[in-house]
Amino acid sequence: MKIVIINSGSSSIKYQLIDMPTKEIICSGMIDRIGLETSNLTYKTNKDSLEEILPIPNHKIGLEKISKLLLDESIGVIKSTQEIDAVGHRVVHGGASFSNTVLITDEIKEKIKQLFELAPLHNPANLEGIIVAEEVFSSAKQVAVFDTAFHQTMPEVAYRYAIPNYLLTENKIRAYGFHGTSHKYVSEKAIDFLEKSSKIITIHLGNGCSITAVKDGKSIDHSMGFGPMNGLIMGTRSGDIDQSVIFYMVNTLGYQLSEVNTVLQKQSGMLGLTGHSDLRDIQANAENGDTNCRLALDMNVYRIKKYIGSYAAVLNGIDAIVFTAGIGENSAYIRKAVCADMEFFGLELDETKNEVRSNAIREINTTHSKAKILVVPTNEELEIANQVYDLILN
Repeated sequence: MKIVIINSGSSSIKYQLIDMPTKEIICSGMIDRIGLETSNLTYKTNKDSLEEILPIPNHKIGLEKISKLLLDESIGVIKSTQEIDAVGHRVVHGGASFSNTVLITDEIKEKIKQLFELAPLHNPANLEGIIVAEEVFSSAKQVAVFDTAFHQTMPEVAYRYAIPNYLLTENKIRAYGFHGTSHKYVSEKAIDFLEKSSKIITIHLGNGCSITAVKDGKSIDHSMGFGPMNGLIMGTRSGDIDQSVIFYMVNTLGYQLSEVNTVLQKQSGMLGLTGHSDLRDIQANAENGDTNCRLALDMNVYRIKKYIGSYAAVLNGIDAIVFTAGIGENSAYIRKAVCADMEFFGLELDETKNEVRSNAIREINTTHSKAKILVVPTNEELEIANQVYDLILN
């Protein structure tokens, strides 16, 4: 069974063509920096690879570019779209409607659209991916895998807000959690690596960032909440903020609510602090003496440390912390800064191991560290393929 996986993030598209159940990756690649003039496109098969820097203004154009590469006469991997049995889509917010993987219908698409306001940077891109895929792979089954599903195991004390009860019972306002496909995948890989069910903190750091407390393979707390903008500082999202700031912006500064939403979702985070949303640019500028970039990096790290401390309390200890996603896997700087002065939690980084680049799961702690520090490359696409395959077979 050939399954195309489309993982549309807020500023990126990752994609793979996977043969199931062999799990052979026939083709893979990504587009990042979507919306910039210097978008990066990669495409890789067993025989060919392609890298381009070109302007890709939106997700629709990016997805159309990917489909053309798959069908390309010289470097493509399929001769006809009829070869594709299914397309698996990552959908960020399932709200109260979705806790499981589902076949996509018109009704499902309408429900995803109704959740746009809860994930305005993601669900529109996810739905765009579905619509384009329906056109390109018209004979394939379209399947949605929801980021919120893994966090359905959070206990009520973690997912409820201290607001009137009817807002939960009637309006389903609660913490749902996100990046669940990634947190599920890397926590399971970490448990296999440790060879025991454990108390693990998984740290997903990309343009979107989140952190999860995982106990015996189940999510028990998570930094994001009702929508994917709470918690850690992100590329363009503010993360945690005092609600009073929103009222002040509206009542005193004269902002419209739509304007506040735009500021907090698209103009804040690292972009608001530095003028840049990509950590690679921020780190380079910080190294060249940019004080705003230095402060933004310090703030980013400080927020992560605060969550590690709170989740260590919730878990009553730590067996391992896991770094994953684009920044977590590739930024030795961020990993070193997060792990600095964390001996109280049993974390001691080996700086030499930390500098090693690898696509494999690895530990970067010293031999004396009481808790493991792991780098686990995430593979949301493979996790999505597993869930799509199971759904279709059953």
